[in-house]
Amino acid sequence: MKLIKYSYMKNLFKIVIALIAVVVLVSLFTGDKKEDVKDSSIEPITLGYIIYPPTMIKDAQTGNLSGISYDIVNAVVEKLGREVEWTEEVGWGTALEGLNTNRYDLLGTQMWPNEAREKVAEFSIAPMDSVLYPYVRADDKRFDNDLSSINSSDVRISAVDGELAVFIASEDYPEAELKTLPQLASYAEMFLNIVQNKADVSFTEPASANDFLKNNPGTLKQLNVEAVRSFGNSFAFAKNDPLLPAWNQAITELIAEGTILEILRKYDVQDDYLVQ
Repeated sequence: MKLIKYSYMKNLFKIVIALIAVVVLVSLFTGDKKEDVKDSSIEPITLGYIIYPPTMIKDAQTGNLSGISYDIVNAVVEKLGREVEWTEEVGWGTALEGLNTNRYDLLGTQMWPNEAREKVAEFSIAPMDSVLYPYVRADDKRFDNDLSSINSSDVRISAVDGELAVFIASEDYPEAELKTLPQLASYAEMFLNIVQNKADVSFTEPASANDFLKNNPGTLKQLNVEAVRSFGNSFAFAKNDPLLPAWNQAITELIAEGTILEILRKYDVQDDYLVQ
C-alpha cells in the first residue's frame, strides 16, 4: 500500500514539474511578442500641417505653432486622452499623399473637401464652415459688378499650387491665366502678386485676407458679391482610419459646448466662419 502511494505521489510530482516547465517555455516564447504588440490608443497621434494663418501659424523666431486648427486639435486630443506630435510641414498639393504613405496620421490644418480630395482621403465633421470671396487690388473696379469678366485671357488669377483657388479658376474661369506659387509659399505672397500687379484676382476666405491686411492696410478689397464657394473646414484622414469616429464625436461635443466659437473669438475671426 505504501509503495503504491509513493509511486502515485512520485508521478504527480513529475506531472507538476512538467506543467511548470511548459508554462515557463510558453512565457519565454510569447513574452517578447507581447512587448512587440503596440497599443495604438496610447501612441502619440502624428500630424502633418500646412501654414495658413490664422488657421495654422508658425512663429518665425521660435518655430512654435498656434492658430485655429492647432487649438481645435489640442481640444480634441484632450477629450480623447491622447498626445500629439506635429511632425511635418507640407504643402497643399502633397498633404494628402503624406496620409496615404503613412508619414503622419492626419492633417492638422483644416482643409476643404472636394471631389478630387475625397477620392484619396476621408474627412471629419467640420468644426466650422468657410466662405470664399474674390479679392482684387483696392483700386481695381473691373470686376465690381460682373465676375464673368474674370473669365478672360487678359485676367491673371493668383493661387498657391494645390489650393482651392486653383480648382475655382479651372472650373469657373478656364480662360483666365493661372499664376501659381509653389506649395509651401505663403498666402502673403499670393496677395502680394495682386498688390504688385503681377496678378489681378484670387479667391480666399476673409480670415486669410484680413490677416494680410493687418500688415498691408488698404491694398486689397473683397468684391461685394455673394460667396463663390462655401465649404466645411474639415480634418483629413487616410481612408478607413479607425480614429475618425472618435474624432468626429469629440468635434461634435466641442461644437455643442461652445469651444469652437471660443477658439474663433480668441483669434478675432468669429464673424469670418459659420459654426453649426
